[in-house]
Amino acid sequence: MDHYLEVSDLRVTFAGDSGKSVAVEDVSFYVDPGEVVCFVGESGSGKSVTQLAALQLLPVPPACIESGTVLLSGEDLMQYRAASATMRAIRGGEIGMIFQEPMTSLNPTKQIGIQIAESAMLHLHLGKKEAEKKAVELLRQVGIPDPESRLSEYPHQFSGGMRQRIMIAIAMASDPKIIVADEPTTALDVTTQAQILELLSSLAKKNNIALILITHNLGIVARYAERIYVMYAGNVVESGTSMDIFASPHHPYTKGLLKAVPRLDLGEHRLIPIDGLPPSPGKRQKGCQFANRCPYALEICETKPVLAGIEGIHFCACHRMQEDLDTAGEKEAQESRKSTENLGDVILEVKDLRVTYPIRKGLLNRKVGDVTILDGISFAIRRGETLGLVGESGCGKTTAARGILKLIEGTTGGVSLMGKQILSLKEKDFRPQRKSIQMIFQDPFSSLDPRVTVEDLVGEPLLIHKLVKDNRQYHSRVDELLELVGLDPALKDRVAHEFSGGQRQRVGIARALAADPDVIICDEPISALDVSIQAQIINLLEDLQEKMQLTYLFIAHDLAVVKHISHRVAVMYLGNIVEISDSEELYANARHPYTRALLDAIPIPDPGVELARSHEMLRGEVPSVLNRPAGCCFADRCIYAAPQCREKKPELVFDEKGHGTACYAPL
Repeated sequence: MDHYLEVSDLRVTFAGDSGKSVAVEDVSFYVDPGEVVCFVGESGSGKSVTQLAALQLLPVPPACIESGTVLLSGEDLMQYRAASATMRAIRGGEIGMIFQEPMTSLNPTKQIGIQIAESAMLHLHLGKKEAEKKAVELLRQVGIPDPESRLSEYPHQFSGGMRQRIMIAIAMASDPKIIVADEPTTALDVTTQAQILELLSSLAKKNNIALILITHNLGIVARYAERIYVMYAGNVVESGTSMDIFASPHHPYTKGLLKAVPRLDLGEHRLIPIDGLPPSPGKRQKGCQFANRCPYALEICETKPVLAGIEGIHFCACHRMQEDLDTAGEKEAQESRKSTENLGDVILEVKDLRVTYPIRKGLLNRKVGDVTILDGISFAIRRGETLGLVGESGCGKTTAARGILKLIEGTTGGVSLMGKQILSLKEKDFRPQRKSIQMIFQDPFSSLDPRVTVEDLVGEPLLIHKLVKDNRQYHSRVDELLELVGLDPALKDRVAHEFSGGQRQRVGIARALAADPDVIICDEPISALDVSIQAQIINLLEDLQEKMQLTYLFIAHDLAVVKHISHRVAVMYLGNIVEISDSEELYANARHPYTRALLDAIPIPDPGVELARSHEMLRGEVPSVLNRPAGCCFADRCIYAAPQCREKKPELVFDEKGHGTACYAPL
């Protein structure tokens, strides 16, 4: 049977100073109109390079497509030069592309109407008026309100989710048969992510378009994929239907990915990360590329396995795929139920914390008012406890963290650290207290000085807070901190760019620990990491907490991760805490409509579970703080909103279990 797009034995290399490195090795796949196909794997596995090579979008040199065929309706695209008119007509015409970061893909100097219409004019040969009419219809299809008036706006005037919708409209403008979406929701909130993926999936079915989705989020794959290709180190190691892959994974790498993911539907247990790191493209090993990380590896694994059939269209590249590998050589998940009964006294207490920014206008930049970012939040954390803080972007999570640390002017309210009020302290009086409350930042690469060695980065707090007596003690303590976070002290003379993303985050954790803090604020510490590296960092944070009785304020938008690591969870929306409770209680019995919508938006990495779930899609986006709704902050998006919800702000009311909800009619 001929497929609409069929790629066979694709091999891509890159030339570098140290010679030629293999990025994609003999990869084959196919896709037909109307189906959703997902490519999954860690960063560097070759997912994006495979698709870019098929479309001849790689820079040549250094890239080189050494071999392979790319058949589109039976015609081999490799016979055409990348810059030829035929390839330009196919790219953006028959095959549309949605890139990971819309802000860098959209032209900031052109109105979005022009950018959508250009594609229709170029590939469908429409006139200007017809193309504008199509642009309006496409914006309406992708859910942008009042499309006629927004055609003349520029990309910076839209939110991240809206910009991604514009990218989808551009990809759809030429009536393509295939859309390639490269990590289209990585930088988006869980609710916006659900909206975008639901939109893409429905448009693909409605218009009989094949959707190729590149992602590392296994929940997304379980919810939307019909077929899956699992890639590792430039090879397809397993492929098959979504049901086959999730119900009966045969390759150890696929098994490892599934065990490393925290799930909403399972009880508390320790995650099992995949040990080690993928090989770099320039240092490939002999035989199976996964052998050095595989708990089942044998001597035969020194020869490369071929992709062989298991049953139906389920294929796997493993010498041991016919064996029962469920228990042999595996680490067992340890149950670790989180109890709040044996925690210490309250160590951090926040009362009615407010953050306002001045609004300035006019030639003299005069202050004309204030805008409220944080609208009076309160919570307390006990020693040894983790409080998860969740919510969409713009809800005030990071602002709360920075307000607690006295990093924002215009902060009022009360912050008590170990019984001492710190918000009212002058900077010189607060400086000695800073060592007791440290922060781990979201992006370790931007928060680590690129010119300074790891030893100096980790050791700086030791010197600032005078925690070591002499040079010998300084070096000894730095080595101890690096070992504590799982890094070899022999690497301490390296700088940040010489480490992987997971290693850089470990350096950030070691630096936070150097001041011997009581409280650590973790601001999205794993959002930029691969699934397996996420599991390693989560386990590390849990181990450190148990060993050192640390207290965490853990900020994230991934509710599955927050559920896994937190004792209690606070849900924020537009500068307010709308629900707070024990972790298990919140996920089992969410009472605020916003919390329920967040939970429904999170996909579970199991197609069987996903099919049985009902998905109540949250519409719209978080309103601007400049246009804060009267009454309940969530009223404008709430399907249960009553007249009183729009008149008066509901208070956070607690029941006998300590479950607090700010809602007039909790679910």
